[in-house]
Amino acid sequence: MRSFASRNMTQPLVSIVILNWNGRKFLEQFLPSVQASTWTNKSIVVIDNASTDDSIAFLQTHYPQVQIVRNAGNYGFAKGYNEGLKEVAGDYYVLLNSDVEVAPGWIEPVMALMESDASIGVCQPKLLEYHNKAVFEYAGAAGGWLDYLGYPFAKGRIFDVNETDHGQYDTAAPIFWASGAAMFVRAKLYHQLGGLDPFFFAHQEEIDFCWRVQLAGYQVYACPQSVVYHVGGGTLPKGNSRKVFLNFRNNLIMMAKNMPAGMATWKILYRFWLDAISAVKSLLAGEGTYFVAVFKAHIAFIGWLLFKRKQSIFPADKSARLQGYLHKSVVYSHFVKGKKTFAEIVGNKS
Repeated sequence: MRSFASRNMTQPLVSIVILNWNGRKFLEQFLPSVQASTWTNKSIVVIDNASTDDSIAFLQTHYPQVQIVRNAGNYGFAKGYNEGLKEVAGDYYVLLNSDVEVAPGWIEPVMALMESDASIGVCQPKLLEYHNKAVFEYAGAAGGWLDYLGYPFAKGRIFDVNETDHGQYDTAAPIFWASGAAMFVRAKLYHQLGGLDPFFFAHQEEIDFCWRVQLAGYQVYACPQSVVYHVGGGTLPKGNSRKVFLNFRNNLIMMAKNMPAGMATWKILYRFWLDAISAVKSLLAGEGTYFVAVFKAHIAFIGWLLFKRKQSIFPADKSARLQGYLHKSVVYSHFVKGKKTFAEIVGNKS
């Protein structure tokens, strides 16, 4: 593993790390904006998950200054980053999706915030849609939250309802989880906590990681003074059966890992019932693949619980006060009470 020492004494070294799998199109489109970032002490790294397109050749020809780390296989988002980051130096990592456009000054506000408070372990910019830059983007919007049954949502995005950005969430504030599309994290903390859970492969691994960050005594923040634009859905399109499977399975695993055992037991049983209702509704609507994906996710979760569950190497403080946590049901608030926006559900918490 490489040293985390900075290149100079005036700025921490920020390593912008892009995970790539057959994403030459996105690299060609968005690397110029990343390269134009005005933070002086930075490196740009592409971790390649054994791409079969010409991504590597493209980088070697057009971006020889970009560090390339080659993984031996397509390890997915979680293990792909874990393996690749063993070879990346930095005081801070930025886990950045290949389909993200950044503004030249996007790093400075986040660094100012994190350098001012050593308790902030993870931070995300404000995410807006690349194709409609007035609208919050699904993957993280202005910062991720979690309800008491484990359902994730975000400031500016409740399920499939994306709000227009009117500056309503423009105050830097603690959140529950930061989007893996553009996540700043202290490098030592990333490795101390074991990185992302490789069993997740992809989807919700960043929520699990941020949960562990909070249990370890650190804060997760959103810094809306930094803005990036995300295409989204570049790897697995919305509605893909594999995506549905991973989201449902990983969400249950995340709850089992991070909640006290008694709490996790009743909440997971309740979630099984709610998931089943959702699956049956989809089946009646002619979406059989969704129904099958949810059923397989439940079976896979039980298999994980019986055969693969491991205790954390680093004990967490289970009494930690979680921030960005909603002590009621976002599902009930949205689908039954008809509330569409974060402010309507949570209140005026910018």
